[in-house]
Amino acid sequence: MPEYYKERLLAASHHLISSDGVIVIKAQEYRSQELNREAALARLVAVIKDLTTEQKARRPTRPTRASKERRLVSKAQKSSVKALRGKVRSGRE
Repeated sequence: MPEYYKERLLAASHHLISSDGVIVIKAQEYRSQELNREAALARLVAVIKDLTTEQKARRPTRPTRASKERRLVSKAQKSSVKALRGKVRSGRE
């Protein structure tokens, strides 16, 4: 495994690596030791495969007009609910 992938594995999967630098993957899904070993190996392969794929850079976008309107409507509704939580005033004052 190239050093670049090892560094990414250390950075991303620090909970899988023991203090000795050994990757620990626990599998107790099956009653058979052999099936558990295969499941753990498959999980290790999946972790390594995830590290080898490059993440696409996120393209920043602006909120749509509809999403802004939904946010403002929701905000107004929450505001009115909170305004009703106060003490009830009589109209005789």
